[in-house]
Amino acid sequence: MMVATNKPAILGGEKAVTLDQTEANRWPIISNVDEQAVLEVLQSGELSINPVIEKLEDDFKKLTGRKFALTHNNGTSAILAGLHALGISPLDEVIVPSATWWSSVMPILHCGGIPVFAELENECLGLDPEDVERKITAKTKAIVVVHLFGMPSKIDEIKAVADKHGLKILEDASHSHGAMYKGKPIGSFGDVSIFSMQGNKLVPSGEGGVLLCDSQELYESAIRLGHYERLLGLNSENRYFAATGFGFKFRMAPMSAALARTQLQHLEERNKKRNKNCIYLSKKLAKLGIDPFLATDDITRVYFEFLIRYNEKETGLPINDLATALQAEGALVSAPRYPLLHQQPVFTHGVWSKIARLPATNDNPLHVYDPADLPLTTMGNGSLIKLPTFPSASTDLLDQYVEAFSKVLAHADEIPRSD
Repeated sequence: MMVATNKPAILGGEKAVTLDQTEANRWPIISNVDEQAVLEVLQSGELSINPVIEKLEDDFKKLTGRKFALTHNNGTSAILAGLHALGISPLDEVIVPSATWWSSVMPILHCGGIPVFAELENECLGLDPEDVERKITAKTKAIVVVHLFGMPSKIDEIKAVADKHGLKILEDASHSHGAMYKGKPIGSFGDVSIFSMQGNKLVPSGEGGVLLCDSQELYESAIRLGHYERLLGLNSENRYFAATGFGFKFRMAPMSAALARTQLQHLEERNKKRNKNCIYLSKKLAKLGIDPFLATDDITRVYFEFLIRYNEKETGLPINDLATALQAEGALVSAPRYPLLHQQPVFTHGVWSKIARLPATNDNPLHVYDPADLPLTTMGNGSLIKLPTFPSASTDLLDQYVEAFSKVLAHADEIPRSD
């Protein structure tokens, strides 16, 4: 039974969270070392092609144990290059999650492919391997696995499904720099794997992405699509496309790469601090009946974002009213920022087929997207609350968050309802 605590702020009590949160949640953390690395590139005059690019690629190969790494101007470009390398062609189906950033899905359309949405499972918020298998057809070519918010998906089960049906895996690890799955680094599992280095990622560079793989053929295919300047250095027939490439220019800016390198040097220590803070708070919240998605002993998750699951049936307090009451306490909480993609107009109104340049008509719709599909994903997404990731928080601040939750939940029956 919940122990009675002080009156919630929304009912006239004092705020629980009174400490300043600016520095506790500041990200990215930029130092003089970062500034000097960028300045060195700027002063070199080599602003488009610079040795720092290959050094960053070597860094990611070391991080993941992959044979090949190819930087990109952003993670979206890297995903498009990965899909191209995997040979996604018109009318190929690619199984994807709906609760993810659009970059995990939308580039499929520019290959002429058809995204097929599958349910998420409740433990890791990754693709449900059983539903993935149910969605496989003769047209299925690949699976996009997203390690959402830094929680590794059920890789073993998904790989078993992919191997059984001869499917390729694109591993979107954009949220999961430094995470581990059963002793292996995230980013080492897909036929191609992708990291983003956008400004709020765990390795921020402003903008940037990297594609990783172990296949020379896949690597060269990605080069061919967006890195024409590297084609002459190849020994295969791909070098003959050097005058044109395949129509895209995806190379990363050296100043961004310089920042990524210095940030990557701090990844382990900063992940440890984030993890320590988030796990400390998670264990406290778990005692209040909140599910904080704590990882099992054989998995090391990271905290690109800190999501918790709330069961309003246990308290009777609707989740939106809980969030409002927590905000009144000074807690920086909100709903998840990703709207479910299968419910978006680009899919439900048929715009997707025009982007994919596929001949959809009223008589031949190709694929129908129903916003009522994926009931488990929809219900699960509606039970999530987003907290800060506390990269530099003190224990005192974390304890104030515990007090905020304790006060609100102890007085759940009294909290005003928005209805």
